[in-house]
Amino acid sequence: MPIGQHMANLRRKGGLGKNPERAAARAQQLTAIDEDWNCPWPLDWQRHYRVLADLVDTETGGVLPDIAPGVLFDGDDLGKWLQRQKQPATWKLLQQERLTALGVQPLEAPSPAPAAGRAAKGPGKAQQAFQRGLAALAQWVEREGSHRPVPRGHAEEITVDGETEPVTVRLGVWVSNTKTRRDKLTPEQRNALAELGIDWA
Repeated sequence: MPIGQHMANLRRKGGLGKNPERAAARAQQLTAIDEDWNCPWPLDWQRHYRVLADLVDTETGGVLPDIAPGVLFDGDDLGKWLQRQKQPATWKLLQQERLTALGVQPLEAPSPAPAAGRAAKGPGKAQQAFQRGLAALAQWVEREGSHRPVPRGHAEEITVDGETEPVTVRLGVWVSNTKTRRDKLTPEQRNALAELGIDWA
């Protein structure tokens, strides 16, 4: 049974059947097996998370072993993926409560040098725009991989703290503009981009 293809078909619109009652019963049966069978986040993320969950040592109270970048599982660099999840921009964006339950902790965000008069006001509009673009890029990389360039016209929907509706980021334009202005980026911003596999950063 090609289970992966079967699950992909079930996740499609109308994949559980046209009869609403039967579709609801099927969804309930699938949820009983795995509550995340049709997760709203990228399936790539879920696949890596399931591998981590399986690695947790229940005999030691649910401790995840140290997984360094370069540790591969089925050809995927699980350690590099885990390191990316710990980055402050990615941590806010993704399923941090699930990773926390596995014992994963985020890395400390670097303290920015206080700008005169701006420290009390919080991050400026440019910094907020950069963080949103970075979060959208992290989501893209998580789903598509860092090897695939973002098309110029691509837009990405992200969840932002304090917003009830998803926010649309014109990611292709953001990447292009950020690359053009890369000489104006802070070292922290360059590092954040480099962590996502952006070679020009």
